Amino acid sequence: MDRRNFVKSAGASGLLLVSSKTAFGYAANSAVRYGLLGCGSRGTGVATSFARNAGARIVALGDIFPDQLAAGKQHFDQVNASLSQPAVDPKLLFRGWDAYQQMAASKDIDAVQISTPPIFHIEHLDGLTAGGKHVYCEKPVGVDVPQTRRALDIAKKHDGKLSMAVGFQIRSAPPFMELVNRIHQGQIGKVSALTGHYDSIPKTYPAHPGMGHDEVRLRNWLWDKAISGDILLEQNIHVIDVCNWVMGTHPVSAFAKKSRQVITFGDISDNYEVVFTYPANVSFTFTSTQFNMKGAGVSETFHGSEGYAESPYNGPFGITGKHPWQWTGNPAATPQNNLAEADAMKDRNFIASIVGGSFQNQIPAGVETALSCMMGRKSAELGRTVTWDEINSDQERYELGFDVKQFR
Repeated sequence: MDRRNFVKSAGASGLLLVSSKTAFGYAANSAVRYGLLGCGSRGTGVATSFARNAGARIVALGDIFPDQLAAGKQHFDQVNASLSQPAVDPKLLFRGWDAYQQMAASKDIDAVQISTPPIFHIEHLDGLTAGGKHVYCEKPVGVDVPQTRRALDIAKKHDGKLSMAVGFQIRSAPPFMELVNRIHQGQIGKVSALTGHYDSIPKTYPAHPGMGHDEVRLRNWLWDKAISGDILLEQNIHVIDVCNWVMGTHPVSAFAKKSRQVITFGDISDNYEVVFTYPANVSFTFTSTQFNMKGAGVSETFHGSEGYAESPYNGPFGITGKHPWQWTGNPAATPQNNLAEADAMKDRNFIASIVGGSFQNQIPAGVETALSCMMGRKSAELGRTVTWDEINSDQERYELGFDVKQFR
């Protein structure tokens, strides 16, 4: 099965009509027994959404650090109580570097959310799917190209047997779904150029006095290039994914620059400037900063022969030109939040795919976008244009640099 056909077959799925029984024997109204691997702020927030919006029953937690595991239990015991569900059984609290292996072996878990640092995503995906677990994996699908190859092997092995979702929740946001559909119908004419940006406000590096160097790196993984994959891959990937979605394919080349101008902690870049080129010589100009004093902001603009479309996270959203259209949902929000329904819709689709037996396989599409970002990252490192064929043959591996098994 070649990559292009595999990716085409793995698009975002819609809501499913659930049968009374599935191949796994779940009743249609049974809650999926859900485990969270990685009890940090993002993981906790996403799993809470699964419980509140999709009916998942949080039954298990795993984390490498005991304090985060304890905080996770306290939080989800409260969430479960509010939903008339029992507290998390202490027997289903899994601690240490091998928590994912323990969760994979448990017969009391149906699905696991991977919210661990990105360098571990593929190892955890492999172990959990080998244990028969459905998996919701946060982006990115790998921090280097060899990891993406492993991810595609996993996707092929379990295709049609397990649901494997990737955390691109924007693809489930109603305003974005409607806009992309209208662009594909030709409502801005021929798409001729794209622009986009992802600006983050300045952040402070958390202090961990008395803590060992390796643990500090793990707890502050966002600012560690080897663990996160750098900002273009770990954070900015959402913008590149939306553009791939609109274009229906990946860029064929990238020319990029990056640097560290303001941030003094960790070793990630704090700004990127990338020109991606799509087929037919369509350019996508992208910028990113980690020190934007105006405040956070994320948006894409699609320029066509008969108009243009704007898709910001917040604010006016729609098409200007020959076929004007504006998204009018969520009118009470100021500014308008165009991602208000994204998480809930994404969560419901994943759970419905499990209960209904129509399993998702979003790994190939996740790999395609991850490789697009890696192509830009490699270009910035080499100081020259990098092509799609070149990044696909890349052999560089990101190494953690210490033994994670010290954390038991």
